Amino acid sequence: MPLYYTQDHEWIDVDGDTGTVGITDYAQGQLGDITFVELPEAGSTLKKGDAPCVVDSVKAASDVYAPVSGTVTEANAALEGEPELVNTDPEQGGWLFRLTLSDTSELDGLMDRVAYDEFVAGL
Repeated sequence: MPLYYTQDHEWIDVDGDTGTVGITDYAQGQLGDITFVELPEAGSTLKKGDAPCVVDSVKAASDVYAPVSGTVTEANAALEGEPELVNTDPEQGGWLFRLTLSDTSELDGLMDRVAYDEFVAGL
C-alpha cells in the first residue's frame, strides 16, 4: 500500500481506490497535546484541499486538508474518546478518516516518504 504525504503534513495510505488519511508525526509534534478532533461525516464529498477535519490542541486548532478528492466512508470513532491517539500513534491508530478516491491522478502531486523527510528537514 503506497503512502503519500502533503506539504501541509497530512498522509494518505492508499489501498486500491480507498485512502486512509491522518496527520504526520511532525505535525502532531508541532501541535502538542491533542485535546479534540472534529471528524467529517461519512458520505461527505471532498475536493482536494478541502478542510473536513479540525484538530484542537493545547497550542492551537489546526485544519486538516483532504490530500485528494473523494467521498468519506468512515471516520475514526476511537478519536472521540481518545483524541490523544493522534499524538501517540499518528500514522497508524491515530488516523482521521477514510475515503473513496474519485481521481487517483491527484496522487501524482504528493510526496513519497523520502521526499517528505527531505521537505521536513528543510523547515
